[in-house]
Amino acid sequence: MGKIILITGGARSGKSSFAEKYVARCGKKIAYIATAQALDDEMRQRINKHRERRPASWHTIEAPFAAEKAIDACHDYDTILFDCLTVYLSNIICQPHLEKASNQNREQEIFTALHKLIKAAKKHEQTTVFVTNEVGSGIVPENELARQYRDAAGMCNQYTARQADEVYLAVAGIPVQLK
Repeated sequence: MGKIILITGGARSGKSSFAEKYVARCGKKIAYIATAQALDDEMRQRINKHRERRPASWHTIEAPFAAEKAIDACHDYDTILFDCLTVYLSNIICQPHLEKASNQNREQEIFTALHKLIKAAKKHEQTTVFVTNEVGSGIVPENELARQYRDAAGMCNQYTARQADEVYLAVAGIPVQLK
C-alpha cells in the first residue's frame, strides 16, 4: 500500500518548496503532477516559477482533471508530488457542467474525485505527497460559490489528513509535523 503525505499551509507559507525538498529525499525517480491551468498571464508566470525550481530529471504530468489516471500512470516512480489538491478542487468545482448544479451535486463530484485520488495513491507502493491550501483561517467569503469551495476544501483536507501517514503544516516557511 502506498504512503500518503499531506502538506498544508496558507498562501506563500512555503508548503510547495518544503514538499519539493521532502520528495527529493524519497528517491531518484520523481513524478510531479501539476494541477494548475495557465488561464492568464499571471498564472503562466506562477507555473513557470514552479517549473524552474524543479530538477529537470523530474517527470511532470499536467492533470487539471482525472488526476487519478496520472497517479495510476506513475506506478514506476519512487515518489509522486501532487501540487496542488485545492487547485484541483477548484478545477472540478468550476467545470461548465457544474455551473448551475446544486451544492449537493457539486459536492458529490468533488468527493468522488477525491476518493479516486486517494484510492489511486494507495494502490501502488510509492509515496504520494499531496500539497494543499489551508483556506479556512480567513473571513467567510461573500458569495455562495466561494463559501462552497472553502467548505469543500476544508472537508477534503480533513479527509486526506485522516488517510495520510504524515501531515505537515507550513507556517512562515517553517514546516511543523502534525501527524
